[in-house]
Amino acid sequence: MSTKRILIAGIAALTTVVTAGFVTFNLAFTNNTAPSGPATAIPLVVNTAAPNTQATTVSTTTSAPGSTAGATALPAQDSGLVIFQIVPDQSQVSFSIYEELGGQPKTVVGVSSQVAGQLAVGAKDLSQTQVGVIQVNARTFVTDNDRRNGAIRNFILNTDQYEFITFTPTSITGLSGATQSGQSFTFQMSGDLTIRNVTQSVTFNVTAQGVSASQITGTATATVNRSDFSLTIPSVPNVANVGEEVTLQIDFVADAQV
Repeated sequence: MSTKRILIAGIAALTTVVTAGFVTFNLAFTNNTAPSGPATAIPLVVNTAAPNTQATTVSTTTSAPGSTAGATALPAQDSGLVIFQIVPDQSQVSFSIYEELGGQPKTVVGVSSQVAGQLAVGAKDLSQTQVGVIQVNARTFVTDNDRRNGAIRNFILNTDQYEFITFTPTSITGLSGATQSGQSFTFQMSGDLTIRNVTQSVTFNVTAQGVSASQITGTATATVNRSDFSLTIPSVPNVANVGEEVTLQIDFVADAQV
């Protein structure tokens, strides 16, 4: 075989390898498993003997850990509390984190509207308010970059195996008095945040408003360290200095369940 033919064959082989590598890279950073279904709230069961710093119950049959001894678990509508349910189409969960992309500083924001949860509000006594498990479908987070989306789902959050991020409230502080339409109120909501197979205690600062007797809106924010949840960033060209702190935010609209 002539030198020219060998050179041409070598270039062709190299082109094939590079093309295959590029396709594999794109598949790895863009292919994702679809959500298993729409966001669905886990029915809230309240603790009728809960103190002001209440322990939230989340099972349909038993009280959550930390409940007052002898407490009775009932459906919220049977306890005199009003159940509100997060409306996914009008709500969203977002995260924001710093990164340098191509040498330029950038705040990356990821958003998902696939969030579900219930809360039980004591209109005459806000200290009795309780919140159930909040679920977010991690497969639905999107940023402004498809490859970043693939990296987040496939390599950081491993959403094929861990579809949902959950927050299970264990206590609420800072609520008291009766509700009034249009009134804003602030409080702290602590609980267990589970990302993949790691659970850590996190406290959200919440501002909410009773729009009417049948609707509540609000925002909850918290800051976590990604290393606390063993979230590592894959090595990607042009991406460097990804921040440690992640800001989490829930913007919600919740409607009363009739």
